[in-house]
Amino acid sequence: MSDLLRIERVSKTYPTGGPPWNRRRVHALSDVTLTIKSGHALGLVGESGSGKSTLGRCVLGLTGVDSGQVVFEGRDIQSLSRAERATFRRRVQPVFQDPYGSLDPRWPVSRSVRESLDSFRIGTSADRNQRVLELFDRVGLNPSYASRMPSQLSGGQRQRVAIAAALASEPELIIADEPVSALDVSIQAQILNLFTDLQADLGVTSIFITHDLGVVEHVSDEIAVLYQGVVVEKGHVDQVMQAPVHSYTRTLLDAIPRTDPSTGSHNLEQLTPADD
Repeated sequence: MSDLLRIERVSKTYPTGGPPWNRRRVHALSDVTLTIKSGHALGLVGESGSGKSTLGRCVLGLTGVDSGQVVFEGRDIQSLSRAERATFRRRVQPVFQDPYGSLDPRWPVSRSVRESLDSFRIGTSADRNQRVLELFDRVGLNPSYASRMPSQLSGGQRQRVAIAAALASEPELIIADEPVSALDVSIQAQILNLFTDLQADLGVTSIFITHDLGVVEHVSDEIAVLYQGVVVEKGHVDQVMQAPVHSYTRTLLDAIPRTDPSTGSHNLEQLTPADD
C-alpha cells in the first residue's frame, strides 16, 4: 500500500505579541515527520497548544511551513500551480470542530453540501441535487432535512451535514479537527461509528485530530502523539494504547474515563447511542 501523504521534517513558528525589540517566535511544530498510507486513519493526539491543529492546517495548505515539506501523492503542496492547488482542494477536505460555525447560517444545509459540487463543476445541476440527497442518506440523515437551516438541526445533525459536505467532492483525504469534542458523549459515539463506517466502505484516508486518546482508539490504525510541537510517540493503535513508551502518552491514557473500572476498559462502543 502506497504512501498518500508524507510530512517531512515540518517546522512552524509564530511571532508573539509585544514590541518589536522584545518579540520572539513560538515553536508550534518542530521537525515533525509522519507518513500515512492510502486507506489508513491516523489519530493525531495532544492537548491544547500541542500543535496538532497547526499541523492539520499545514496539511490542508491553509498555513505555510517554515521548513520541511508536506508531500501529497509525491508532490510538495507548496510547489503546486494554481490549477494543481484547485485539484488538491477537491481531493483533501476538512471537517472542523464547530459544526455550526462551518455551515453558513443563511443557507439551507443542502446548499452547504452542494457548494463544492458547484465550485468544482461536478456533474449537471440534476446530478448535483441527486448527489446531495445520496450524501444525506450516506451520513444517516433523512433527505427531508436538506431544506432545513443549520439552526433547525441538533449539533450531531449539523456535524453529519459537515461530513456530507466534506464527502461531496469524493476526496482521498479528510482532515477531521476535533470533530466530536463539541458534542454530547452519546452523540460522539454515533459520529465516531460513522467515521469508521466511511473508512471501511469508501476507503477514505483520514487524519483524526483530538485531545482524547480514547476517541482515536476507535477510529485510527495508527496514532501519533504531539507534545509542544514534537512527535513524542507514534505507532500502531494497539501498540500505543497497550504499551505506551513516553510519559506524556501515559498521562493522556490515564485521563481517559473508564466505563468499567474492573477491566480498565474505555470502549465507547459500550455507550448506548441516543437519537441526535
